[in-house]
Amino acid sequence: MIFAPVIRRAAYAQAPRSADMALQRFLMGALAQPAAAAPAAGCTVTQDEKATTLQLDVPGLTREQLTISIEGAVVRVQSVEGAPRQVQRAWELAAEVDASASTAKLENGVLTLTLARVEPASKATTLTIH
Repeated sequence: MIFAPVIRRAAYAQAPRSADMALQRFLMGALAQPAAAAPAAGCTVTQDEKATTLQLDVPGLTREQLTISIEGAVVRVQSVEGAPRQVQRAWELAAEVDASASTAKLENGVLTLTLARVEPASKATTLTIH
């Protein structure tokens, strides 16, 4: 004798299937985070009070095949045309970057950018009393 559970068709049609619920949870979790907040493969970001350090894997590229541009709080790394592989990445940091105090180093296929933050200048003025 075989026993099988009996579910009324009307009750079954109203309830969402577990696979549908799992897919919905997955999509809501994946779409809830913006792409900028998600960690990127081959990239490490560390911060302290004075600078932000980005380490990016760029195997097979030389110093001459990479360009780095800093515009306010946005940092862009691109490979030049004709490079053996194409790299195009951008980061928007929380604070503006001091380009003159920042450094870039390429060793063993790892590009390390040390991006110094702009020190806020005091805008306070003194008034003379007449």
